[in-house]
Amino acid sequence: MKRLGSIMWGIAFLAVGTIWALNALDITSINVFFRGWWTLFIIVPCTIGLVTERSKVGNLIGLLIGLVLFTVANGWIDSSLVGRLLVPVIFVIIGLTIIFRDAVSKKISGRISQLNKKGLEEYYATFSGQNIDLANEEFKGASVNAIFGGLELDLRQSEIKGEQVINASAIFGGIEIFVPTGVNVKVKSTPIFGGVGNKAIKTTGDDVPTIYVDAFCLFGGVDIK
Repeated sequence: MKRLGSIMWGIAFLAVGTIWALNALDITSINVFFRGWWTLFIIVPCTIGLVTERSKVGNLIGLLIGLVLFTVANGWIDSSLVGRLLVPVIFVIIGLTIIFRDAVSKKISGRISQLNKKGLEEYYATFSGQNIDLANEEFKGASVNAIFGGLELDLRQSEIKGEQVINASAIFGGIEIFVPTGVNVKVKSTPIFGGVGNKAIKTTGDDVPTIYVDAFCLFGGVDIK
């Protein structure tokens, strides 16, 4: 997917450069500054993201906003009507995504639900930062929340047995999770104008401990390293 994304971005820049050059040579007279041209800075990245990224919600909302702004700029629809309906529609899309996100990966969601039945330690970073180092401890799952703040969970020196779960919520904030080698990481995520990055080294085997990460990102991000 990364390769496809690079190709699509390359095509976009090639097209703009070619048109610009042809106009400069008086071969064509294509107006690149048409009404609402600036909305392409929203529409193009979101369209590419819909094709190349696993999470579609943020890109879908961005594309919707870009298309609506384009129609307003061209006078095709009343701007006052858009102002009244755009925010409610975005909230509806976000709400439906949160409600139905478990249907995307039923197997992982089912296992996460089972693991969540046991008591989990909860950590918060609200308008602040927090570093949690669980070295030389047995990790038995956790819920980590960064709200307008940053949180770091370091498990590199922790003991991991069987299957454990981490519920990570990054709302206008960021979370970093460091996992030890020899551990498998499975991710279920709902990013809305945010993202989840899993850079943990993949480990396979029947007896390999597994950490399930259930991530929710709203204008925030979760990085697994």
